[in-house]
Amino acid sequence: MADTTGRGTSRRAFLKAGVAAGGAALGAGAARAAGPDPLITQVQPWASGFGDGVDATPYGLPIRFEGDVIRRNVEWLTADTISSINFTPIHALDGTITPAGCAFERHHSGAIELAREDYRLMVNGVERPTVFTYADLERFPRENHTYFLECAANTGMEWAGAQLNGAQFTHGMIHNMEYSGIPLRAVLKEAGWDGDPAGKWVYVEGADASSNGRSIPMEKALDDCLIAIRANGEALRKEHGYPARLVVPGWEGNLWVKWIRRIEVMDGPVESREETSKYTDTLADGMSRKWTWVMDAKSVVTSPSPQAPVTHGHGPLVITGMAWSGHGRITRVDVSKDGGRSWETARLAADPGNKSVVRFYLDTVWAGEEMFLQSRAMDETGYVQPTKAQLREVRGLNSVYHNNGIQTWWIKPTGEAENVEVS
Repeated sequence: MADTTGRGTSRRAFLKAGVAAGGAALGAGAARAAGPDPLITQVQPWASGFGDGVDATPYGLPIRFEGDVIRRNVEWLTADTISSINFTPIHALDGTITPAGCAFERHHSGAIELAREDYRLMVNGVERPTVFTYADLERFPRENHTYFLECAANTGMEWAGAQLNGAQFTHGMIHNMEYSGIPLRAVLKEAGWDGDPAGKWVYVEGADASSNGRSIPMEKALDDCLIAIRANGEALRKEHGYPARLVVPGWEGNLWVKWIRRIEVMDGPVESREETSKYTDTLADGMSRKWTWVMDAKSVVTSPSPQAPVTHGHGPLVITGMAWSGHGRITRVDVSKDGGRSWETARLAADPGNKSVVRFYLDTVWAGEEMFLQSRAMDETGYVQPTKAQLREVRGLNSVYHNNGIQTWWIKPTGEAENVEVS
């Protein structure tokens, strides 16, 4: 049972506790405030003249002081950046929506430029095989939904033990964006698919050189899949599939085919490269799990973490992170400061969305003690995020995909953090 002691504590009491716990650090701040502070007493350059005009940046950009908040890749992860991954800087973000410019990308043959005017979407295996233009798609009734997209290989490098020292690299193959698009079932209906029971699957592929063909059960296609033409209110970015991509909520990112060009109704799966030699989970006995599409409940503390150490000294500390589940809504997140021996229930920052990231916070007081931070998510099906040991007991050490084990950050008395495992 989670330790909820003090959840009703007022902010005033919280701050008093912080002063008591971190008197030295807070006292130093008070001493500085007692003398003249030139940032208060002197007119600064930014208040001495005019700033930029409204036309200085027609498309807004981050301020230069936040120039380190960028996607990063891992050079040794793949042979070439043309078929590779970069990672969302989740350690530096807050809230739930991922800015498009920070949202991770995965390519199998590079990000292509495809103009709206040149875009075509072919639907076949139906009564009226149809080719849609981008302009045709814009005329369909549209829906807006916020979903997470997670690569099946997210956290995959951690199967055998702690490897990469940063939440961006361990858990950054994820983004959470608001997609605007057309339900896939509406496009199939327009092309004449009338529920023929022989059509049990759809096969989808992209317009890039790899095509990334994947088979999707018809039940999922008719449920909540979208052909997205916007993300976060604007056109898709090139690296995210402009001008149109498939959205497969809650399922692994490889199914979210970018630059989608073809949908074929079929009586069975194609067994393509991306669903046989890749994106299957090899077990200890050499057998592989396949059709493991759903991304199970998962969470991670994003701050403090190795790329976001504690730098403000003792006193009030906000522990925050992200949680998500491909099965539906997150219902609870617990946080442990002692490596899983005891747990406290975190505060969810907003009503959890369906198959969407939710932000959690645990407001605490830090007196410089060593911590082993963990988070544990639960979803509306009752699923509880497992430990890495529990996963390995079932699936061995051969897996790359679908690692949703509990992550541990060792917070040192200096405030620095390191990726570790605890037994």
